[in-house]
Amino acid sequence: MSTETISARYVDLDLWTTQEAVSAMLEGQLAAAAAVQSQLAAIARAADEAAGRLGDPAGRLVYVGAGTSGRIAVQDGVELGPTFGWPGARVLFHLAGGLDALTASVEGAEDDAAAGETAMRDSALASSDVVVGVAASGTTAYTVAAVRAAAAAGALTIGLAGNPGAALLRAAAHPILLDTGAEVVAGSTRMKAGTAQKIALNLFSTAVMLRLGKICEGRMVSMKVSNVKLRARAIAMISDIAAVERRVAEAALDRADGEIKLAVLIASGRTPEQASALLSAADGNLRTALRQAGSSAPAR
Repeated sequence: MSTETISARYVDLDLWTTQEAVSAMLEGQLAAAAAVQSQLAAIARAADEAAGRLGDPAGRLVYVGAGTSGRIAVQDGVELGPTFGWPGARVLFHLAGGLDALTASVEGAEDDAAAGETAMRDSALASSDVVVGVAASGTTAYTVAAVRAAAAAGALTIGLAGNPGAALLRAAAHPILLDTGAEVVAGSTRMKAGTAQKIALNLFSTAVMLRLGKICEGRMVSMKVSNVKLRARAIAMISDIAAVERRVAEAALDRADGEIKLAVLIASGRTPEQASALLSAADGNLRTALRQAGSSAPAR
């Protein structure tokens, strides 16, 4: 497997100066980013179909992995709530060895295919669910078994792996090959392979949220306003999008109970009830709601 290959270039790495070694590591990181380039179309296709499934209010995004790959997958999913307002009940994490494996190695857990199957069975998957399996090698028994079980249950499956023809890629409806080749430190997939996984997952999940109407005018209009910094950011968004003064934006945010999309429409002259109706008619898409609001005068 390319992720386990020992590169002739780096066999004397321990004899190099630290600056030379760090420079080589950086080259590897840049190569990892470049490796994602060939998979942009595959990532976009996966995101489009995933958004279609997750448009169902019952749809859940399920991340599966082991070791470094599992931890990177969890990081991606955890950030969807504060960034895009994605409900916690609609994201699941299945890590080989359990969530304790986030902070400690659980030896042998990745080889337990039965545990992967059980995790999917216990999740009671449906056709509205999307399962993302991540494994640098693409052969991790836990992850491959989980993705196969998810597909059998009717869920949409996406697989990210670093080796061509890997079992995980064959098992997934949307295979995404992140062929980063040999690591600077052979087998240390926390480096190039991990970087490529993080980039690909960032692209995938952000594209899904984009298609679900969580972004408007390049802004995180569905984010949770959970602290002073984010409140200030929300007020600035509302002020910019609705073209109103900050004091008007702040008042609208309060009337909207912290919901930025509603606040934009309220700041634009709608009542909270009218704003809610507009958003509902637009399936939560603020740009569509603004366009519809612009075509009719506010009710008095």
